Amino acid sequence: MDQAAKGAAALSAKEFSAAVEHYTAALAVNSQAVDYYIKRAMAYTRLSPPDHAAALSDAEIALTLASKRGKRELIVGAQLRRAIALFSLERYGDSRKCFEWVKQMDEKEKSLKIWEMKLDAKQKNLDGDDDRAIATVAQYPNVEVPAAEEAKKDTTAAAVDTANSTAQGAQGPAKTMGVQTPANKIRHEWYQTQDTVVVSLFAKGIPKDKATIDIHDLSVAISFPLQSGSDYDFSLDPLYAKIDPAASIAKVMSTKVEFTLRKASPGEMWPNLESDAAVADGGKDENGGTSEEVRREVLADRPTNSGPAYPTSSKSGPKDWDKVANELTKKPKKEKEGEKGGDDEAEDDFEGADPVNGFFQSLYSRADPDTKRAMMKSYQESNGTALSTNWSEVGKGKVETQPPDGMEAKPW
Repeated sequence: MDQAAKGAAALSAKEFSAAVEHYTAALAVNSQAVDYYIKRAMAYTRLSPPDHAAALSDAEIALTLASKRGKRELIVGAQLRRAIALFSLERYGDSRKCFEWVKQMDEKEKSLKIWEMKLDAKQKNLDGDDDRAIATVAQYPNVEVPAAEEAKKDTTAAAVDTANSTAQGAQGPAKTMGVQTPANKIRHEWYQTQDTVVVSLFAKGIPKDKATIDIHDLSVAISFPLQSGSDYDFSLDPLYAKIDPAASIAKVMSTKVEFTLRKASPGEMWPNLESDAAVADGGKDENGGTSEEVRREVLADRPTNSGPAYPTSSKSGPKDWDKVANELTKKPKKEKEGEKGGDDEAEDDFEGADPVNGFFQSLYSRADPDTKRAMMKSYQESNGTALSTNWSEVGKGKVETQPPDGMEAKPW
């Protein structure tokens, strides 16, 4: 197994000191390997204690080499490691700028959202003139790439830097976090009570000391390293409704992470864990109302007393045809039982059917031939949007489609 392969294996085993040593040895052989610098930067970040300055140096060398080759994937990977190193060095303005460049090249990068949340949390407490909030970095740094001889010197330095961890390893086996759930097997479930929402992320072997958890009023997120060397990011954004971050907690257990989220509105039951639409500007709509208020307004049960409005030439305005139909289709009470016949027998065919249809069917059955022709012609030619009983008017030409107010007629 060559040094690069040993470095990858050490990263997977969380042996970061060994990973630094192996990748340094690999770079002594090939000082132009972009991926080696990226992986060594990752290992530097995860050392205990971490060496963020060395991680930044490796990331910028990797970015310089990747930009010369024009390989998009390598540029994104190097810029991402650079952004993370800058964040750890408390250069938040520079870090945000680098994350923006990552987003421009790869909008689907999964870790962007959680890093943006971390930056927001850090920068909200900074003054405008705080040096940590100011961005001064260039997209592509002007750094010198080490030659093979310099890389060999780095190998010796790395061996010295890892001497303590090697001596520690001689005293006993390094403590590992055991078997970890593969990323594609990690799942989550949730349930709720009157006051809380409980979300469980089922994943074994999550390192408590390296897990980053963020809880906000409309979102939760967790990020932790995997044995493969990559990071796993999980977020719910936006949540269905607001929570109280101060009263909400997260526990990292041996088999799962459990979020207990305190509802901002106790007693409200959530139909879903997440909202269908993203919430912007602190949850305010364009009229100043909160998205929660808008959602409740839309979902509220309201009586529907008014029927549909159809085009009318009446000076008194549109008629409520449902009311007219109900009144006309009411059967008068008989003074004597059994007193039934003629038109009443025909009306029985419509009893129990839709009142409006029953009214028009009853009207048609009693009409003279000209009125029937007017009704049939106007209804068919207008595509069901008009009904006239005046044959002298309907017989003059085609009856045009008259859609209800607010609707548009389209050809099939």
